[in-house]
Amino acid sequence: MQQTNAAALALADLELPGTAKEQTPTLAYVDGWAINTPDMETAISRTIGRAKARDAFTVFTLNLDHIVKLRCDERFRRAYRNADIVTADGAPVAWLARLQEPSVVRATGSDMLLPLLDAAAVAGLPVFLFGSTEAVLTKAAHEIGNATDGLLKIAGMLSPSRTFDPEGAEADRAIETIKRSSAGICIVALGAPKQEIFAEHARARGLTCGMICSGASLDFLAGAQIRAPGLFRKLGLEWMWRLATNPRRLAKRYAECAIVLTELLIAELARRHLPRPRSQA
Repeated sequence: MQQTNAAALALADLELPGTAKEQTPTLAYVDGWAINTPDMETAISRTIGRAKARDAFTVFTLNLDHIVKLRCDERFRRAYRNADIVTADGAPVAWLARLQEPSVVRATGSDMLLPLLDAAAVAGLPVFLFGSTEAVLTKAAHEIGNATDGLLKIAGMLSPSRTFDPEGAEADRAIETIKRSSAGICIVALGAPKQEIFAEHARARGLTCGMICSGASLDFLAGAQIRAPGLFRKLGLEWMWRLATNPRRLAKRYAECAIVLTELLIAELARRHLPRPRSQA
């Protein structure tokens, strides 16, 4: 395994509050959406705990692109309202959340992927890979095997069609396939909002498997997409790298994100400078 061997053992064995079916308390709200998990380690520990319990649950990572889409997609909103584990993904969302709860730090699906799979291997939890393309899944499974010293059982892999409806007949068939695999964790790599809507659909249908929405993480692992260098990620500038490498696809998305971020910053400044109501004593 990676150098996270000892950490994976600890995370696989640790039971934190919120690892069972109990409601996890909210730490912060960003544009009205709850973040209930402060960091990657807590997210992994809660995921492993609930997967061991054969719970039906979802794991989302809230970022600005999600917030933009949440404003106009009711199915996406329903998925987020029912989400079990939500982290702050993206520097702006983490910063806004940290103004309310200092313990919140950035925890992305891509950063979480290999440490989570290490912990799943230690816990003996089979993992299903769903999304992307067959070529990406095959290469990602090979890389996962190397990263976990072959200890992680890949219970199955499935790449949906281009016309995949996350609540349609193909989705129902995929849920049955995942169920038959006996996987405790499913990595869902479809992109937002499709992956979150599918994860919620699976949870609502009682699939006793943790549905981990991870965006492009399998593509990064397989080398199908190149992730921003570590310095960009550390400085919270991963968006700049992605925009520079794929401007045609991402320019409109990031423009919309910039508008929403400006609105959120103005609202936060206004909230912090509003005069406190005087006592009626």
